[in-house]
Amino acid sequence: MRIELTSYAIRDLHKLPKSLQKRIAEKMRFYSMQPNPIKFAERLSKPAKGSFRFRIGDYRAVFDLIDGTIFILKIAKRDEVYGVV
Repeated sequence: MRIELTSYAIRDLHKLPKSLQKRIAEKMRFYSMQPNPIKFAERLSKPAKGSFRFRIGDYRAVFDLIDGTIFILKIAKRDEVYGVV
C-alpha cells in the first residue's frame, strides 16, 4: 500500500530531530510493506482531522485512507496531536 505525506506532515517531520525522522520513516516503510497496514492502526473516535492513527513511540501519525493510499495528515507527539485533532 502506498503512503503519501501531505505538506503539513512533511513540515511536522522536518521539525523533529534527524534520529526521530529516521525512526518514523522506517516505521512508515514497514507499514507500507504490510498486506493490511490498517491492522496496525487505531480508528479515531473524533475524525475531525483524520480517520486513523499509527503509533510510533510517543508520536502519532494521523491519516486518512483513500482509494488504497494512506495520506499522512499530521505527525506530532501524542499530547499535541489529540489537542489539534
